[in-house]
Amino acid sequence: MLSVEEARARILALLRPTAAEVVGLADAFGRVSAQPIAARRTQPPADVSAMDGFALRARDGAEGARLNVVGSAPAGHPFAGRVGPGEVVRIYTGSVVPEGADTILIQENARDEGSAVMVEKAVAAGRHIRRAGQDFSEGDVLIPAGRRLSARDIGLAAAANHPWIAVHRAPRVAILATGDEVALPGEALLPGGVVSSNAHALAALVRAAGGEPTVLPIVRDDAAAIAAAAESARGMDLLVTTGGASVGAHDLVQEGLGRLGFVLDFWKIAMRPGKPLIVGRVVDVPMIGLPGNPVSALVCAILFLLPALARLCGLGETTLPVEEARLGVPVAANDGRADHLRAKLTTDGSGRLVATPFQQQDSSLLLLLARADALILRPPHGPALPADAMVPVIRLDRLGV
Repeated sequence: MLSVEEARARILALLRPTAAEVVGLADAFGRVSAQPIAARRTQPPADVSAMDGFALRARDGAEGARLNVVGSAPAGHPFAGRVGPGEVVRIYTGSVVPEGADTILIQENARDEGSAVMVEKAVAAGRHIRRAGQDFSEGDVLIPAGRRLSARDIGLAAAANHPWIAVHRAPRVAILATGDEVALPGEALLPGGVVSSNAHALAALVRAAGGEPTVLPIVRDDAAAIAAAAESARGMDLLVTTGGASVGAHDLVQEGLGRLGFVLDFWKIAMRPGKPLIVGRVVDVPMIGLPGNPVSALVCAILFLLPALARLCGLGETTLPVEEARLGVPVAANDGRADHLRAKLTTDGSGRLVATPFQQQDSSLLLLLARADALILRPPHGPALPADAMVPVIRLDRLGV
């Protein structure tokens, strides 16, 4: 069996970022930049005032000086002349500083007499002026390639005069749930049947990670039916199946996909929950076969599908964020499989993060996963640990899932 780390690396090796497409700025939020975004203008394009007041020569701005108002420069309407000795120009925040002026007398420190201004507090050269290019200059790379664009990035790109941005196409992910016993929420259940939660949860996870999920109809435990359903994944960027990944008589995903020329990369990982996981390629599409158990499927999706989606989206970073926390209770020694303990997070009196695993960790308990704040990562053959020992955790709230 592969380790979690080796399995993740082999999955990522099968994937490439989606191609670039150009979208309008309003549609770029949450997408990943496909190329660096450089400034198409200088910001600010000229020296501008940071305050409302009067532009003047600093040498004329002694306390008590009385200066003549020779014009006004509202934002967007620069003063056409030059500020000379004993003169000021009324100016506003964002207005271009007129030629000849080298400081701003803010209005709080001036007594406006209409055609003249009395300086009530002396000025200093360069005060309250934002210099040309203080924010950025034309040609500066403002946003690197491989960055998921935030609202702040969108604002920056707009300020840099980009109406369109090249981003990676949102990856298209087909989701195929299998099982004779499985029915959609709200449908009539057969005796012994279960409601399908995996397809909906996985679709939500894909959408949260920037992908476009397509949920295929549930397929029964029949190799021919599985093959027929998998045909629908042609042209997708990734096929995700759930169920039928183990070794039972009705676990027929590999057999069904084999009818379409399925090439297996690996199967089985030394982890809990989620040991049976199939990875390969079928109908020219990378494929990840998750377990049917809902907790196992979601834990595997967090550990493997999220990094896979990051790679497809074009993100430069595909690792999961891991933090350190103190154990709230002791934990027993681990066996030969990596364990992922569902846990609640709190902070102690010093503000330190404390992770307390649920007493029950059975993989059938979906409610505990929904209520968990984190997964505590326990390595294979990890020793017993006392309360307050430091352990690595993946915070689920940081993943958006």
